[in-house]
Amino acid sequence: MATDTHGADAASSGGMPQLDFSTWGNQIFWLVLTLIVIYFVLSRVALPRIAAILAERQGTITSDLAAAEDLKAKAQEAEAAYEKALVDARAEAQRIVAEAKAEIQGDLDTAIAKADAEIAAKAAESEAAISEIRAGALEAVKDVANDTAQEIVTAMGGKADAKSIASAVDARLKG
Repeated sequence: MATDTHGADAASSGGMPQLDFSTWGNQIFWLVLTLIVIYFVLSRVALPRIAAILAERQGTITSDLAAAEDLKAKAQEAEAAYEKALVDARAEAQRIVAEAKAEIQGDLDTAIAKADAEIAAKAAESEAAISEIRAGALEAVKDVANDTAQEIVTAMGGKADAKSIASAVDARLKG
């Protein structure tokens, strides 16, 4: 059996082999070699991929922001067009309402004038009819008065001619 001075000392000391000063040179070499390999792997492989992904994300974000600005501008243009169309529609509606009111007022004025003319014509007809009725009534009253006066004179025992009774009735009716 070969005796290992380092292993026996480490095994007999019961301490950690990493803290054994006799193996530090070997440990430092492997540490430096591992760090150099990790550095080259990260700098040549991993970091360029990460940088490419970050650049792609930044480009996507920039393009998305530009697209959002374009859409915002289009939305503002659409809103302005909508507001203009709404104002135009309201003005058109007001114009249509005004035209309708004017047309209705014209029809109403025509209907009122026609009704007034009909009322005036019927009033004239009624006045004429009333005049005829009055004239007829006056004539009927004269006839009745003449007949009654003649009957009264005859009943009293007198004799009167129709002409004198008619003149007396006319004088009495005039006032």
